[in-house]
Amino acid sequence: MRMPDLPKRLKRLLREQVSLAHEEELRRALLPLADGFDRWRRGEISSGELSERIHDFHQGPVREIWKAYNYGSPTLAVAYAIRQGILQRENVPPELLEALGPSLDFYECQDADAPEEVLTEE
Repeated sequence: MRMPDLPKRLKRLLREQVSLAHEEELRRALLPLADGFDRWRRGEISSGELSERIHDFHQGPVREIWKAYNYGSPTLAVAYAIRQGILQRENVPPELLEALGPSLDFYECQDADAPEEVLTEE
């Protein structure tokens, strides 16, 4: 992961936020899989079905999340996480929010250009 040209303190804060965002997004993605384990324990799905769900999770969401936080721009990753509610803006240090300004603006522009129905779907 390439770090932007920021002072060391901001780089450290950025790395912390990247880690927090990655962990939260992964946690959210794991919830359906956790439900699969619960259903398996109750005998509602077979071991084969659970195994297929685990495989699909590993090949899909976990890879995409890992790539988003390890290959891309850390500033864009954190800005995206803030815009999507993965990170709460009020929990991000103010000096880092200031440094993320252009990246946050990028996503605000993307939101402004998106059709209304896309913005409200969740």
